[in-house]
Amino acid sequence: MRAALGTVLILALAAGCGGVGKSTSKPGDNATATLTMMGFGTGDEIARTRFDLADAAIAPSSAKASEGSFNAQQFLSAVASGTPPDLVYMERRLLGTYAAKKAIMPLTDCVRREQIDMSQYREAAVTEATLGGSLYGVPDFFNNRVLMINDAVVRDAGVDPADLTGGDWQALSAASARMASVSGGRLRRIGFDPKIPEFLPMWAHANGADMVSADGRTARLDDPKVVEALTYTADLIKAQGGWATFKSFRDSFDFFGARNQFATGQLGAFPMEDFYLNVLAENSPKVKLTVAPFPGTDGRPVDWITGNAWAIPAKARHAGQACKWIKTMTDSGTWIAAAKARASARQAAGKPFTGVFTGNKKADEVIFRDVVKPSGNPAFDTAVQTVLRTQESGFATPALAAGEEFKAAWQEAVNRVLDGKQQPAEALAQAQRQAQAALDKANSGS
Repeated sequence: MRAALGTVLILALAAGCGGVGKSTSKPGDNATATLTMMGFGTGDEIARTRFDLADAAIAPSSAKASEGSFNAQQFLSAVASGTPPDLVYMERRLLGTYAAKKAIMPLTDCVRREQIDMSQYREAAVTEATLGGSLYGVPDFFNNRVLMINDAVVRDAGVDPADLTGGDWQALSAASARMASVSGGRLRRIGFDPKIPEFLPMWAHANGADMVSADGRTARLDDPKVVEALTYTADLIKAQGGWATFKSFRDSFDFFGARNQFATGQLGAFPMEDFYLNVLAENSPKVKLTVAPFPGTDGRPVDWITGNAWAIPAKARHAGQACKWIKTMTDSGTWIAAAKARASARQAAGKPFTGVFTGNKKADEVIFRDVVKPSGNPAFDTAVQTVLRTQESGFATPALAAGEEFKAAWQEAVNRVLDGKQQPAEALAQAQRQAQAALDKANSGS
C-alpha cells in the first residue's frame, strides 16, 4: 500500500494539499524522535495510508502504532508515572473525563501553532471534544447509526418494511416476533436486535429524551422516557429467548466474515454504525439489504453520532511533533488519499466501495463527490446516500467531565436489567445517583 501511494502524495501534502504549517516546538521536539501512542492500529489501508502521511509530516521523526485499543487504567497509570505516550486515540465522549483529571492537555496552543483549520471538522464532533470552552481532541471518524434491514428475512417472514421504519414501537415488536425463530428454547434467528446496552442513548432520544443535560452537568437517566426506552428494548430481547440465549446466539455470529448474520439469515434487522456497510461490501457484496434512517417515535430520523479523537497527554515529551502529526492525520487531504486507497482496493477486488464517513466535512464533500462512484449494486449505492442524508440530523452527547463514569453507570444499569437483577426504573434510579455524584465531583472545581 505504501508503494501504491508513492512519493507524489506525500510531497503534495507537504507542499500544501493538507500539509502542515511551521511549528513553534517544545524543548526536545527538534530532535529526531519516535512518537509513542495508545489506542490506534494500522490494520487496513485507511489507517495505513493516513499513518504514513502523518509520519511524513514529522520526518525524520516517526510514530509507532500501538496496535491495541485504548485502555483507561494503563493510560492513567502512564500519566501518573510521568511516562505518558505522545499521542492517544480514544472515544470523543470520554475525553471530558481525562480533561477534568488533567491527563490530557487543551489543544488551544496546538491549533494556533500549527494553524489547524477547525472549520473543516463537523461541528457535532468538535462539540464532543470540547469541555469548558477548551478543545481537548481533534475529531477522527464520524460514526452514524442507521437501520439495516435484511431483505431476504423480511420477505420470507412476510413483514411490511414500514413496520420497521415507521417509529411505531408496537408494530416493530410484532414484526420482530414474526422474523424471529425461537424453538424449544433455542434461538435460530434474531428478528430485531435493539443493540443494547450500547445503543440506549439512541433509543432514549428516539423516545423524546436525552440522558444528560445540554451543558453536560445534569444526568437524566431516571427520566420516564428513558425508563420506557429501556423497558421496551429489554422486552424485545426477552421475547426472543431472554438475554442469556440472545447474547450467546449473537456472539456466535461471524460478524466480520463472509458468513455474517446477513449472509446466513440469522438476523432480520438492527440499528448499526455506518462502518458495517464496508464490512458487508467486503465480505458479502451480493447480500440484499435496505438501509433506512432510524425512526423516532415522532417519525423523524434519529442519528446518534459518536467517534474517536486524537489527544495529547499531559507532559507528553514530544507534544509539538504530536500536534503536527495529528494535524496531518485528520486533514482533508489525508482522508481523501485514504479513501482513494480503499476505492482502488475495492475496485481491484470487484467489490463496492461505500465511502469513509469522517469528522472532516471538507474531506467528505470530495470523497462522496469524486471518489465514491456508482458500484452497480443498488443496495449499497442507496445505503450510502441514506447515511449522507441522515447524518445532517445527527445528535451527539455533550462533553462530560465524568464521561467514563457516566457511561459505566447507565451501561451497568442496562446489564442489571438484562440479567434479571433489577427492573428498569430501579436500575436507572441507581444509575442516576451514581452518574450525578460523579458529575458533581468532576465539576466541583470548575
